Amino acid sequence: MSAAERAPAPPTKRFGPSAVATPANALSFVRVVAAPLLGILVAETGPDSWLLWVLWTLLAFSDRLDGELARRHGVTRSGAFLDPLADKLLVIAALAALAGLGEVSWWPVAVIAAREVAMQAFRTYAARRGISIPARPLAKVKTLVQDFAVGLAFFPPIGGHYRDVVRVVLWVAVALTLYTGAEYLADGRRLLRSGDGQAG
Repeated sequence: MSAAERAPAPPTKRFGPSAVATPANALSFVRVVAAPLLGILVAETGPDSWLLWVLWTLLAFSDRLDGELARRHGVTRSGAFLDPLADKLLVIAALAALAGLGEVSWWPVAVIAAREVAMQAFRTYAARRGISIPARPLAKVKTLVQDFAVGLAFFPPIGGHYRDVVRVVLWVAVALTLYTGAEYLADGRRLLRSGDGQAG
């Protein structure tokens, strides 16, 4: 065995909760910047193309990589804000561009956007009062269905040919979006009441 093989692996750098410059945050920032660029690309290239589908698949799976980096290097408060923000911006930008092209209705896009903005504002309000509201497992399913709806719209064999399939999946995503939003709001209100009671 060589000296290089015997040498211990360098320790993974850990970041504290208040850290900002972390690998996970860097990836989240790239995803945030990619959201408007994706919307422009969709408007320029059309609704269904292999380029868009591959790009969307990479962006959707980057959420998992973001989480892995956060767990490896340490979860931060800034990351807890940036990661879900990137998810929401990517979905809303893609759906808004598809609605602009007439591939989907504006109604589900408006409902999803309104819910995500409201939940982000509520999350920020709770965080300022020292309350962290954990997401339920169904919220992950909601994100997956949203990503799947966008992916179907971009997938050349389906997008542009079977619009009804895309629209049905999108409305399923809307139902999950509203239901998980109600769950999150109920959990947040309960935690806020509990926190106020303990403070009192």
